[in-house]
Amino acid sequence: MEKLRVVIADDESIIRLDLKETLQRMGHQVVAEAGDGRAAVELARQHRPDLVILDIKMPEMDGVDAAKEISKERVAPVLLLTAYSQQDLVRRAMEAGVFAYVVKPFTESDLLPAIGVATARFQEFNTISEEAASLSDALETRKLVDRAKGILMDKHNLREQDAFRRIQQQSMNTRKSMREIAEAILLTSELA
Repeated sequence: MEKLRVVIADDESIIRLDLKETLQRMGHQVVAEAGDGRAAVELARQHRPDLVILDIKMPEMDGVDAAKEISKERVAPVLLLTAYSQQDLVRRAMEAGVFAYVVKPFTESDLLPAIGVATARFQEFNTISEEAASLSDALETRKLVDRAKGILMDKHNLREQDAFRRIQQQSMNTRKSMREIAEAILLTSELA
């Protein structure tokens, strides 16, 4: 496993120290430490680590709420470390976007697979999110081009194929995307 930059948060300094030493033995770098959830969120935003490990029960903001903020902003994958394994906490953790969950007391052999799963799932999640955004953009572009074709067909009595070709040609001539050309056609037709 590659060396990761990690932010850790636990309100118990002894646990934090043990976690930091374990991570360093595993070859990772702890870039920041916090004793509460709110500070953990700020440190994660500031350091943009490869992984955030949070305890659930912390002052200011619990680990699940901190994980929710970190996950929402897609800062880094979150691994929850806790002495509690109740189903409601596990459910809250999953809803918050946590990528792995380890129950205390932990060992290096507990952390190793959890870290691997968390980082891999986070990469998959980001890839899927980027693909979804790209598909959404492509669909929106297609809708705009179709509307622009309709305007050209009506205004210039063109066939669909010819209207498309005209948009395509204008795109190449001006070195603008077909979406930009379609938007200009739609704007022009609204002003006319």
